[in-house]
Amino acid sequence: MQSASDYFTPAMEFFNDVGEDPLKPTLFELVAQEQLRDLLQPALKYVLSVFAQQYPRYLLRIVNRHEEFYALLMLLVERHYLRKHGASFAENFYGLKRRRRPLFEKERAKAAVPGVLPEERLRDKDIWRSLVFLIGLPYLRTKAQEYFEDLGGGVQSEVLEESLASRQARALTEETLAGRLRRAYLTFYPILNTGFEAWLLICNIAYLFDQTPFYRPWLAWMGVEIRRFGIDDLRAAQQALRPRLDDTRKRGLFSALGQMLRRSPRLLLDSFNVVLPTAIFFIKFLEWWYSPSSPARALSTSPQGPVVPPPKAAEPHPQGIPFDRTAYGVCPICHNTFANATALPSGYVFCYRCAYDYVEKRGRCPVTLLPARVWQLRKILI
Repeated sequence: MQSASDYFTPAMEFFNDVGEDPLKPTLFELVAQEQLRDLLQPALKYVLSVFAQQYPRYLLRIVNRHEEFYALLMLLVERHYLRKHGASFAENFYGLKRRRRPLFEKERAKAAVPGVLPEERLRDKDIWRSLVFLIGLPYLRTKAQEYFEDLGGGVQSEVLEESLASRQARALTEETLAGRLRRAYLTFYPILNTGFEAWLLICNIAYLFDQTPFYRPWLAWMGVEIRRFGIDDLRAAQQALRPRLDDTRKRGLFSALGQMLRRSPRLLLDSFNVVLPTAIFFIKFLEWWYSPSSPARALSTSPQGPVVPPPKAAEPHPQGIPFDRTAYGVCPICHNTFANATALPSGYVFCYRCAYDYVEKRGRCPVTLLPARVWQLRKILI
């Protein structure tokens, strides 16, 4: 005869398995879907830039306003996926979904009851709040970073053109309210941006150690958490698809084609789940294939083949500054060692200040007397 403990032990094992919450995604899954979302914008910008070279009349304005175009495009895509699948595009690609976190979690015994609860589905306000943080927040951060770089932040002054650097310095030294605000922005933006990244890192660590169910702080404010797709979600998707298949059989082929044409925008948005990741993979493959270390370069050039010689330097002009070919590392103008070596289009190297002053006044190379402009000066490492 079996005792009560024989029945009690398997029941406890069942409830312990249920309590482990197998639908909670790992931090690595959440980070992976965010990386996929971050790859979409540069991939789309690269494709538009390539086509804009062939059709500049139609696409050049879109490339120049790429952030706004991308935000509008993703607003349509993310809104569609949030309404239909209850998840963003990247989350749906990785088999994740968003659900409204109930005020009171179900008891363990009720965890075995199948079905998706209606109160856990996203409402309209949850969708619009999600769109604010999926699209609005990255857009504002991108524009803030661009403005910071326009003011000269994070860029060495030697890299900038002389005229651009002078304009930025003049704008920052203006004793006006706008000048003070620019200086304050240039000072506090790195601090605020670093603090924001540290805040996100703390939330990730807390999620990793099960201290919070939200890996982003705004999800806690919205009361929305990210979960894996479960068997109940797959059953609900199949039940939603079954009436459409039955309706297609009843109406016939032509009616089904007409309905498909009416639903073509939704079908196009659903196809992004396959098209966009494939395009990202293809673009990354092309970048690797045409990189200097790719097998394409090794196969196209033979190591025993002839080395292409460098272009021949222009001959010095009789009326130009005398040039001594044996004096390596010496500026032909000041006859001192190069200070911030700079090359002209003619191929000759000078000190940056010597070349800048000479070209600015005379508009030509000091040695060859060939035409030159200040913006053509190129600093080099020797």
